Amino acid sequence: MRRGRRDGVRVLIVEDDPELAGLLRDGLRAQRIDPTLAATVGEGRDRAALSSYDVIILDVRLPGGSGFELCGELRRGGVTTPVLMLTALDAVDDRVRGLEVGADDYLTKPFAFRELLARLKALARRRAALTPARYKIADLEVDLGARQVRRGGRPITLSAKEFALLELFVLHQGRVLDRSTITAHVWDDNHDPFANVLEVLIRRLRRKIDDGFEPKLITTLRGAGYRFGT
Repeated sequence: MRRGRRDGVRVLIVEDDPELAGLLRDGLRAQRIDPTLAATVGEGRDRAALSSYDVIILDVRLPGGSGFELCGELRRGGVTTPVLMLTALDAVDDRVRGLEVGADDYLTKPFAFRELLARLKALARRRAALTPARYKIADLEVDLGARQVRRGGRPITLSAKEFALLELFVLHQGRVLDRSTITAHVWDDNHDPFANVLEVLIRRLRRKIDDGFEPKLITTLRGAGYRFGT
């Protein structure tokens, strides 16, 4: 079953312990929060850079490097998503290092899920307060907070998946988004990125926001993905 955007909070969990990652995923879903999993530094880097999340939960010890290194790399690359670091280490030096590389908060294992949830929600609220809710691209107006869309002054009604796709496009204007990035944002982790439902969804969105308007905002780049913007 599609878990959907729910209350709008999307969380990337970068954790190589499958048991803990599964517990966090299930616990967040029960709280109407939308989690995505990554198990290595490489997977975390790719997902954090190419999709939009409200919070990143980042373990320190990961295959392919450390959470410290990944957090610093994301910050240098312009990723501003709040980071909550998890580690079994409780030394002051490790907490300080996490904050120095750009983490926003720190939680040592073992931890109570209620505390993690409270910290996560606080970080998500902070990000929401700092993130613009309204965007204008050509004559397309998108209010992410109110989930309202207009083009040429005309209201446009979108389904939940159409809006999730448009949101991803709006937040990454001018960038080429590949199939796996789009499907990870719009569908759950088990969705087949090569299924043609993505093309169907793209066509539906084009009909609503591009057909009859100029300039066209959705561009297909064969073999690469899609780019949004003028």
